[in-house]
Amino acid sequence: MASRLRRALLAALVTASVVVPLVGAAGPGEVPAPKPVALGPVSVGGLQERYAANREGIRAAERMAARHGDRRRAAALRKMREPGRHFLSFDGRDGGRAVEVYGDLGRARRIAVLVPGSDTGMETYGRFRDGALALSRQLGPRTAVIGWLGYKTPGTVGPEVLTTGRADGAAPRLDAFVRELHAAKPRARISLLCHSYGSVVCARAARGLEAEDIVLYGSPGTGYDDAGQLHTRASVWAGRGRGDWIGGVPHVRVPLLVTTVGFGTDPVSRRFGARIFDAGDAGHSDYLKPGSVALASMSRIVEGRHA
Repeated sequence: MASRLRRALLAALVTASVVVPLVGAAGPGEVPAPKPVALGPVSVGGLQERYAANREGIRAAERMAARHGDRRRAAALRKMREPGRHFLSFDGRDGGRAVEVYGDLGRARRIAVLVPGSDTGMETYGRFRDGALALSRQLGPRTAVIGWLGYKTPGTVGPEVLTTGRADGAAPRLDAFVRELHAAKPRARISLLCHSYGSVVCARAARGLEAEDIVLYGSPGTGYDDAGQLHTRASVWAGRGRGDWIGGVPHVRVPLLVTTVGFGTDPVSRRFGARIFDAGDAGHSDYLKPGSVALASMSRIVEGRHA
């Protein structure tokens, strides 16, 4: 009886800690969209054709959203197909998926793949893009940044954000994408930068991942007790800003009837065993803010320099 009560109290505490700071946030809407353009593996020689094909796919999704009467989604898609935008893939269905390149992927010697956390979708894509652009500008011309919105992110208000369920589904897709990227650019140094719930996705994909670095920032935990359980050759980094509310989330894993709630060991703790980088005073959404300590630290990691 005492054990059941303790589990219930811990589950409630985790739920309150994650949800309460973000009450009122809305998840991605379900808007009709066409099937994505059928494309083969990424290749350096075919990038321009791939970008053009996905631009037309975004245009088709914009038209369907407009016919559906969703002006917000249509406006977001209109921005996504502007000249100079480069998408490796796009799928507007089920909340939306998009993989966008910032910089010259063909000539890049280093590649940073950004993996977003909860409530990232078509309507909120602008804030994800802002971070990717800031990182791209910080790193300069020989590095490409890729914003990988390759999964349906959980809403910040809902049970999915408290379990590894969405991450378990996303991890094989992230692994496949990184393998494809490595095949297209075998000499490039690939780093994954994983924000918030995205750090759970990266941890689930870590085993055998073709990457030099896995960077966890603003992370609630990974679902593992320590970095060794990721079974990866990549260097595992972790950082949390002093202004990030997620530092107050209880680092527990509570088994319930059909799932487990919470993500366990704090990634910035000594027990977890990651390499720690300085994230300064960053708040939960401020890690890629231009001029920030966190942005500078993660840029050095991507470049292969000590953070």
